Amino acid sequence: MDQRIIDLYDEYTHRPLDRRLFLERMIALAGSAAAADAMLSVLEPNYALAAVVEPADPRIGTTTIDVPSARIKGYLAFPKEKGPEVAGDLVIVIHENRGLNPHIQDIARRLAVEGFHAFAPDFLTVQGGTPQDDDKARDMFAKIDMAEVIGSAAEIVNSFKEKNAQTKVGAIGFCWGGGVVNSLATASLGLDAGVVYYGVAPKIADVPQIKASMMMHHASLDTRVNATLPPYEAAMKEAKVKYQVFMYEGANHAFNNDTSPERYNEAAAKLAWSRSIAFLKEKLA
Repeated sequence: MDQRIIDLYDEYTHRPLDRRLFLERMIALAGSAAAADAMLSVLEPNYALAAVVEPADPRIGTTTIDVPSARIKGYLAFPKEKGPEVAGDLVIVIHENRGLNPHIQDIARRLAVEGFHAFAPDFLTVQGGTPQDDDKARDMFAKIDMAEVIGSAAEIVNSFKEKNAQTKVGAIGFCWGGGVVNSLATASLGLDAGVVYYGVAPKIADVPQIKASMMMHHASLDTRVNATLPPYEAAMKEAKVKYQVFMYEGANHAFNNDTSPERYNEAAAKLAWSRSIAFLKEKLA
């Protein structure tokens, strides 16, 4: 697919670009409405593809829980033999800018299969929760207060650590959620590890506050997000933050999201996932 079309879709999903204008530009690039529709079918998420680990998988359990102090509800996946009580390790799974959808729930289940308790908060809770309509979710994100999001995320870390002082907490985030993990690392002394998939950098002045070990996955074709990386990396070096950055050549933004066939990059996704799991097991042990 023409990279200009992928970049246009990325612009539509991350900036306040009216859908009508987006479709007009899409048709102009594709050459016809029919061609544009065909391209959208492999760009837009197909949540029927989401369940790599089925909700009824006998190895895991799932439940919905509240974190009242953070005003957040979310989805908890856990190894069946450990049960739902978090004691030892927790990975907070932070969604993209479409909310807590079936793909992110599946990411939590994949982590549970790896032995972690995985809590995926819904940061649209205060607006009534993530809707099924992705475009409606996009509009809801325009109303989000990012300072409140980071405060809520930090409170989630605190809440689980207060319940069990031995609990180590990591966070993994994708796209919008990757940016949240970066900012959470600057705001929470209790975060032990952060994994960022194609997320924008936090405020550079706040980087010296990071205590967590960080791992970042970026796509070489993702120029929008990558533009924020050099000053961030320089600040982490100066602050002696423990971090790793991996760049995946030929990959696009959202390369891990296997519900979007055109942007999904299987080789990059599998390599990044194996690195992420090894990192989280090391840092949360």
